[in-house]
Amino acid sequence: MKLGEVTRIALACVRIFNGALGLFAAGRMAKSLGGELGDDKRFVYPARMFGIRTLVLGVDLLTLKADDASAPRVLRQAVLIHATDTAAALYAARRGELTGRAAKLTTIISAVNTGLAVVSLVASKKDG
Repeated sequence: MKLGEVTRIALACVRIFNGALGLFAAGRMAKSLGGELGDDKRFVYPARMFGIRTLVLGVDLLTLKADDASAPRVLRQAVLIHATDTAAALYAARRGELTGRAAKLTTIISAVNTGLAVVSLVASKKDG
């Protein structure tokens, strides 16, 4: 299996896991991010919206074939989505909108996802 495929599948699995968690276990996700979020019921709705979006994107990546005409677009979008998620997590951390633990966790997850997306995109160009 080629590097681009491995990173694409890894990113898809992370997306599917996090998406399912947000969609079906938003309260548990909130508790893992920090005590205040776990007690705030307003977190549940956006977590579910995030969850379904992430789940659909994960399945899209998982079913993507290297020779699909849409592959370059999907991989470019993955880089944009995860880089934006990383920037948003850093921004929220700097503004104090997330607790220290939540800020670190969301930033690390988003940064790893960004790295996987970049490697997938670059490797797909070399393989194609």
